[in-house]
Amino acid sequence: MPAARIARHAFAITSLRRVAASALLAAATGMSAAAANPAHLPPATDLGAHGTEAARRGEPLVVLVSMPGCSYCDTVRRNYLGPQAAAGEIAVRELDMTADTPLRDADGSLTTARARARAHQVRVAPTVLFLDRQGRAAAGPLRGMQPDFYGAYLEQALDQARAAIATRR
Repeated sequence: MPAARIARHAFAITSLRRVAASALLAAATGMSAAAANPAHLPPATDLGAHGTEAARRGEPLVVLVSMPGCSYCDTVRRNYLGPQAAAGEIAVRELDMTADTPLRDADGSLTTARARARAHQVRVAPTVLFLDRQGRAAAGPLRGMQPDFYGAYLEQALDQARAAIATRR
């Protein structure tokens, strides 16, 4: 079997395991499947507070930058970030790149979701950011949705971000 085909099968199995684990977690805790795979992740409101909380756990703050009606954003939210958040594996927030909702930046200044997305040069939804407690990139952003290997790219970025967080403590 060619390596690319093996990788696709491994990815599919990993994705199915995450969805199954999320459903089991939901059943065990009494949550609905919709709660384990949310329509939206908790909103980013205070990047400093969110980043500090994530760093206490030795984790980066994972921020899904999305936009309304984005089917790829839904896929990333439901199949990857939602299940990992429900399992307690990641600290995640969501930011709507088209919204002027208020947001406290990591330095304490007030901004908007749209302005913060622009500051991170986000032009594509979905984009996943991996931030440290100061709001700096702990790993390169994951832009767009590459369906064949998305899970592997996400795990690679999370490993890189966790290593950066560990050295910045």
